[in-house]
Amino acid sequence: MTDTSTRQRRLYASHVLNGSRPRVMRYAHLVGWGMEVPLQVLSNSDLEAIVETDDEWITTRTGIKERRIAEQHETTTTLATRAAQKALDVADVLPSEIDLIIVATATPEYIFPSTASMVQDLLGASNAGAFDLSAACSGFVYGLDVATSKIRCGSINTALVIGAETLSRVVDWTDRGTCILFGDGAGAVVLQGSDTPGGVLSTELRSDGSGWDMLTLPTVSSRDTYLQDGSHQMHRIYMDGKGVYRFATRIIGDSIKNALEKVGLTPDQINLVIPHQANQRIIDYAAKALKIPEDRVYSNVAKYGNTSAASIPIALAEAAAAGRIRPGDIVAMVGFGGGLTWATAIIEWSALPGRPQYSMTGVRRQGEYALAGLRRPIVRWWRRAMLLSPGSLMGYVRRWLINFRNPNPVPPGNDDESSGK
Repeated sequence: MTDTSTRQRRLYASHVLNGSRPRVMRYAHLVGWGMEVPLQVLSNSDLEAIVETDDEWITTRTGIKERRIAEQHETTTTLATRAAQKALDVADVLPSEIDLIIVATATPEYIFPSTASMVQDLLGASNAGAFDLSAACSGFVYGLDVATSKIRCGSINTALVIGAETLSRVVDWTDRGTCILFGDGAGAVVLQGSDTPGGVLSTELRSDGSGWDMLTLPTVSSRDTYLQDGSHQMHRIYMDGKGVYRFATRIIGDSIKNALEKVGLTPDQINLVIPHQANQRIIDYAAKALKIPEDRVYSNVAKYGNTSAASIPIALAEAAAAGRIRPGDIVAMVGFGGGLTWATAIIEWSALPGRPQYSMTGVRRQGEYALAGLRRPIVRWWRRAMLLSPGSLMGYVRRWLINFRNPNPVPPGNDDESSGK
């Protein structure tokens, strides 16, 4: 066996950090959770008027009875923001205390800016960094891993991780193989660092890019040949249903077992499994693969369908609100989807049941939301006046003074200020 140490590069020893006090490893605890789904319900019976299908066919193959559809005024950002506000209420945390916002989504409103940046603005989380994460249905667990790692190393203390989707806007409503599956919604959790053991114990992130074409959503810069094969459309979901089913049933049990082994746990010690809500048959298979009772695997796919990155946090928020999770419980969350990607997180639940009914922090939180609403138009006006074209206002004043004293006017753009020199 080759000694890998012989292949490692020599590293220059830092003079800045040499002798500094090492950081203490911290634990990342879930202290808040929330969900938001549109009010508009699309039932299987409603779908019968849209595509050739029926309730029995859909229910038998997927377990889905209905899904939520975003109305015109609802977006991925607005759903994510409302879910985040509910999670902050449960955690009793101020937006200004958030250090990092991660939004896992496959349906952002823009390539850039990120959905996370817009959520940050709407919340008034003025001290937070923000970015989107793209890992399809595994995205929320990927985001949880990133936030946990940042907390563990001491880089941040409070993170907001959101899964949000408006998949109804990228569904081909003539394809009964996919349009029956997907719905809209958002879920969010607040993570906080603590010296108390518990919280996120381990994660397992994996990918197999060779299966990229089994579940796709072509968008800008997609290859022309891929879009001209007669089977794919720009901004429309394509899925090889049988292939994805085989992939999910193959990896779901092994992924959870691998994550459990990292912390010396076994499947029989799991109190609740919260899988990605893709298909009831896959959810049932998870219980069979782990050899645990089906009532230990949470399912709400019948109500919401497949909400991709939002499905796990929505199910987590529902389970917590229903009292299905108690302090000390071991919770396994597993996602799988486009990429192909899959991910598992093992959590020792530490949050106490219930939520603050009233607190001064709640009043301050509402105040920060209000201030964020006032700040937005003021900052935009100021940026247009001063920041978007540096020196534009000063250049205007300078030209006015020169023209006031000079009979030969200086046209705009001829002075240093306006030309940017």
